[in-house]
Amino acid sequence: MSLTHRLALIADLPAIVAIYNSTVASREVTADTYPITVESRFAWFAEHDPARRPLWVVDDARGHVIGWLSYSNFYGRPAYSGTAELSIYIDESARGKGLGRYLLTEAIAFAPRIAVHTLLGFIFGHNVASLALFDRFGFARWAEMPGVATLDGIERDLIILGKRVG
Repeated sequence: MSLTHRLALIADLPAIVAIYNSTVASREVTADTYPITVESRFAWFAEHDPARRPLWVVDDARGHVIGWLSYSNFYGRPAYSGTAELSIYIDESARGKGLGRYLLTEAIAFAPRIAVHTLLGFIFGHNVASLALFDRFGFARWAEMPGVATLDGIERDLIILGKRVG
C-alpha cells in the first residue's frame, strides 16, 4: 500500500469521528465510553493549526479517509509548547497494514518543523498493539498511572510514553 497524508479538511471531520467512534466499544484505545458527535469535535478540529498542531488524514485509493494523526498541546501552558501529544486512529479496514508505522514515522520527522522537541503518547496499559508500535520507534515509558481509568467497572492503567526528537 502506497501511503501519503494531507492536512485534514473540515469536510473530513465526519470520517475522523467515525474512525474514532469505531474504537470506543473495544475499550482499548479511548477513555470515551460512548460515541461522540461531529458537532462535539468542531472546537477540537479548530485547535489543530497546521503551523503548530496539524491534523493529518490518510486516504485510500478511492479517496476515503482510512486513518488520522493529530498533534495536540500538552498541558496548555507556554513552557510546554515544545511538547506535543500524538494520537493515531486507523479505520478497521486498514489496521495491521503499516499505516500506524507510516504515520508515526512521518510525525517524528515532522515534529522539529513545528518546533516540537518532545512527543508523547498516552496509551492504555492493556493496548498491547499501540504500546508495541511506540516501543518500535524508541518511545520510553515515562510514567505509569495505575487504575486511573475505569471502563465497564474495570480499572485500567494509563502509560505515558515519550521521545525526544529535537
